[in-house]
Amino acid sequence: MSQPRFVHLRVHTEYALEDGIVRINELIDRAGELGMPAVAITDWSNLFGWVKFYRRALSQGIKPICGADLLIQDPDLADEIGVVTVLVQNTQGYLNLCQLISKSFLEGRNAHGRPVIHLTWLMRHSEGLMCLLGQDSVIGQAIKHNNADLATAQLKAYQAQFGDRLYIAIERLGRETERHLEPHMLKLAIDHQVPIVASNDVRFLHEQDYFAHEARVCIHQGRLLDDKRRSRAFVDQQYFKSPDEMASAFADLPVALDNTVELAKRCNFEMRLGEYALPAFPVPQGQTEADFLTDRAQRGLNARLDRHGLAPDVSRDDYDQRLAHELGVIVSMGFAGYFLIVADFIAWARNNDVPVGPGRGSGAGSVVGWSLGITDVDPLRYDLLFERFLNPDRVSMPDFDIDFCVEGRDRVIDYVAQTYGRDQVSQIITYGTMAAKAVVRDCGRVLGYNYGFVDSIAKLIPARPDMTLEKAFEEEPELTQRYDSEEDTRSIIDLARSLEGLARNAGKHAGGLVIAPSALTNFTPLYTEPDGSSVLTQYDKNDVEAVGLVKFDFLGLRNLTIIDWALKAVNANRVERNEPPIVLDEIPLDDAASFKTLQKAHTTAVFQLESTGMKELLRKLKPDAFDDIVAAVALYRPGPLDAGMVDEYINRKHGKTSVKYPHPLTEPILKPTYGVILYQEQVMQIAQDLAGYSLGQADILRRAMGKKNVDEMERQRAGFVAGAHDNGL
Repeated sequence: MSQPRFVHLRVHTEYALEDGIVRINELIDRAGELGMPAVAITDWSNLFGWVKFYRRALSQGIKPICGADLLIQDPDLADEIGVVTVLVQNTQGYLNLCQLISKSFLEGRNAHGRPVIHLTWLMRHSEGLMCLLGQDSVIGQAIKHNNADLATAQLKAYQAQFGDRLYIAIERLGRETERHLEPHMLKLAIDHQVPIVASNDVRFLHEQDYFAHEARVCIHQGRLLDDKRRSRAFVDQQYFKSPDEMASAFADLPVALDNTVELAKRCNFEMRLGEYALPAFPVPQGQTEADFLTDRAQRGLNARLDRHGLAPDVSRDDYDQRLAHELGVIVSMGFAGYFLIVADFIAWARNNDVPVGPGRGSGAGSVVGWSLGITDVDPLRYDLLFERFLNPDRVSMPDFDIDFCVEGRDRVIDYVAQTYGRDQVSQIITYGTMAAKAVVRDCGRVLGYNYGFVDSIAKLIPARPDMTLEKAFEEEPELTQRYDSEEDTRSIIDLARSLEGLARNAGKHAGGLVIAPSALTNFTPLYTEPDGSSVLTQYDKNDVEAVGLVKFDFLGLRNLTIIDWALKAVNANRVERNEPPIVLDEIPLDDAASFKTLQKAHTTAVFQLESTGMKELLRKLKPDAFDDIVAAVALYRPGPLDAGMVDEYINRKHGKTSVKYPHPLTEPILKPTYGVILYQEQVMQIAQDLAGYSLGQADILRRAMGKKNVDEMERQRAGFVAGAHDNGL
């Protein structure tokens, strides 16, 4: 294999959010096509895309280099803000970069909202970082202003701190300023023995992407493409050039190319992914978290059963065996602390008048969760399976979805921050994207078309969260007709296609919170919203889990607030009449008057039963037992609705259609749902009883059905058939 000749060390991806349109997967694919051994990303003051980039690059055999473009301000030069590119050399460099970026958002936002780093911060956190000074650095700006002494003084200051980790970056993009700057930059490099590197300051992948890039910049700036007053800071040469193209551009300066390869060799940071890091939960002296969890769970189960009694056809031994099994799995997987942490903040919420939901999602299948007061649903009473929540055959973090009253949620988050340390607790970032309908409007605007014309196109795109332009063309014939016959429509759509799906802005995840075992900046850089109101991780929910942080879902639910208001109002009246107050979890689930109300679909403000479609379903279903409410929620989903399961279930319930079972062995499992496979637990139980699966294996089959991966589905089908055959079926 030939020796590498050039490595791109400065690339802005879509996660620069303002001036990059490079998609990470396409970047890595292109680097592979060009035979490049490594590539760096250096988005503005952030590492938003780093984990995704790192994982994708490694999967394709390309060395990922972590970096960022930072805005640096020297207190002695208050009016000057320069750009410095830093690249991570090792773990210490990564930690320092996380510190610097976090500090720029927490303490350095300037009057325009840009995160700025003071030069003293950079010098204090320089270890493990490679530093590139280019035409936009304070040195380049000094040369532009013909201040050679300042340029020299600044270079010496950087050299004193970074030593052999300092480089001067040279760009040849065809700008007039480059011809003036380059001789002076080269002279500084020679005089002070600072190596030079070639840079192409990449903003887009291919040369033909320049127009789309300019449109993205205009969308961010709120400008029109043909606005003569807008700054034109970019040129059409800022694409991901091949080594041959860079060799041609720097034919007289090959050392600048060689140095990019040598610099890349020096950057050897490896992330540790998939190792979970939980904060320690305080337990009594002499006890481990496992001991404490076991004791709390056993006492909690006794209290639950004393209050609520055993489920029908279930013995006390069944509860004890289930509890022991779950505790064994939880402890063996190292998640005892997770359950204790969740139980603690839920207990604080209940004790401080913050309504908490009874539990939903797969977490409701845990007897340990029920015993600790995390959930209020008895899993054995409703045939809920623990392996849906925590599967020893598929290592992943447990994830309780916790609902809090919207008015009290922030108080619980504040309690968690006080308990574990504000530098260890944060909410999670999320990224808005250029979705189909919005990007059409944006592109029409920057192209200068009038609102009415653009609106007429955008309205043809169905308003669904998962909508894409490709799907819109499949579903709306008029959109295809207009695209084929109208040049202006075609111009807007073609531009929109090139930008669709790009990261557009940063926001706050609706419920995600992370609690780190030490300072968050040991795991992720931090971000603040423009008004400084919230501190967020710079990694999204998938990436924070990848780097080892544990996500907790704190969901705000207005319905809990309404229930709380209603309960307090009712109980105030009962107290006046000397009647005992109503206790929420003692309300009977077989109240006939309540079911008559449900049958009439008087369910406004009733959680999950209030939509128009759900009200229509309730009128048809005529629920007369709590299990019918559970079934209604399960039926009112795209899959069952599209498959005709709703009508089939209703007809079987009311005796209009006979109940049939796919196999006699499934009758005990499917009898409560009239032979219809309605719940994911039923899928798992069928796999267990018919094909001999363990519940852990059955959970993997269930997940494969949900993901709709064809290859995995075929593998699971073959496994199920083989297991059934071995069972004599």
